[in-house]
Amino acid sequence: MKKKTIEKSGEISAPEPCEGGLVPQFHRALGVLAGKWKGDILWQLVQRKHRFGELRQSIPGVTQHMLTTQLRDLEANGLVKRTVYPEVPPRVEYEITPSARALKPVFDELFKWSQEHGFPTKGEDKAETGGEKQQVKPPRQSHP
Repeated sequence: MKKKTIEKSGEISAPEPCEGGLVPQFHRALGVLAGKWKGDILWQLVQRKHRFGELRQSIPGVTQHMLTTQLRDLEANGLVKRTVYPEVPPRVEYEITPSARALKPVFDELFKWSQEHGFPTKGEDKAETGGEKQQVKPPRQSHP
């Protein structure tokens, strides 16, 4: 089996498409992460545990139905753990699993990439920042 190597140019050479079923496995992994809100949900949960209402408030535009659907899907795929506390009113917390925590370096790199390539938010342009890129640090991760 051919291993991935990092060449001197910094590029990663991927294995051949037909080798050992790696491409279908990669597509399944992408399928688990695909969805308009899953990246936002996982990004929030990488930081710390959240209750449903906190997640909904921290992800602008997501509906209650869609957030519920995406959380259930992430839970079914082993990326999110849902804990229900027997209280009145019921308290439910969501957190990422160890397998999802392994995605943190991916999120860190995506964040770094977005900063380097300057994807401004609506209403933000060079005039507002004085023509210079501003450095933004990724949020800190809290450990339970």
